[in-house]
Amino acid sequence: MVRIRDAVEADLPSMMEIYNEAIRNSTVTFDTEEKTLEDKMRWFRKFGERYPLIVAELDGKVVGYCGLKSFREKDAYRSTTELSIYINKNYRGNKIGSLLMKEIIERAIRLGYHTIISGISGGNEASFKLHEKFGFECVGRFREVGFKFNDWRDVYFYQRILP
Repeated sequence: MVRIRDAVEADLPSMMEIYNEAIRNSTVTFDTEEKTLEDKMRWFRKFGERYPLIVAELDGKVVGYCGLKSFREKDAYRSTTELSIYINKNYRGNKIGSLLMKEIIERAIRLGYHTIISGISGGNEASFKLHEKFGFECVGRFREVGFKFNDWRDVYFYQRILP
């Protein structure tokens, strides 16, 4: 059974493994250099009460994670948050993304956010479908803004207005 819970420092090696696999083999992130444990620790410290970071755990192993972060620095954006979600390649298609998405949206509502934004690279059909399943709409596309694997990549912005 999958358990969704707050991320803790001990989860960082598994989260780093998931993220580094995405760096090496996909365009779901535009990072091109793998992250070290120290990098992930600095990243982890940006989360907290206002910006939750959660994991999906199966049989004692972290198989996915999802978090909310600041969308922009200016004060007028304080009711908007940006979502990121990553799933271990061996567990994709097993509803883990849906479990994480459901929980993070509930937390965003409780935290008083007005809207959630996600930037999704072109070709990531699974992420498009997951977001649409949870009421996100594609509201725009930035063409050829990332260059990875010797090709220009588009980024689509998905948005969900919260109740």
